[in-house]
Amino acid sequence: MTPTYPATGRQRRIFVPRPAESVPPPAPQDPPIYRDLMRAWADRGRTLPGRHDPEWIRLAAPTVLTGQFSDLLAPPRDGR
Repeated sequence: MTPTYPATGRQRRIFVPRPAESVPPPAPQDPPIYRDLMRAWADRGRTLPGRHDPEWIRLAAPTVLTGQFSDLLAPPRDGR
């Protein structure tokens, strides 16, 4: 059987460039009606989507602080 390519000779190298760093597309701008609604809510002191809300943080915080109550002195009985 004879090879279909020359056994001797130079091998060709193909240059394949690295893919370019992908840059995320810019965030789309909010429609004007949405921006106006957000501005109106902010002016009235309402909570805005995607913004820090100190009242929610306060309400969602645990009410019992670590160390506020002492540990049990004796393990609870299991009914025996």
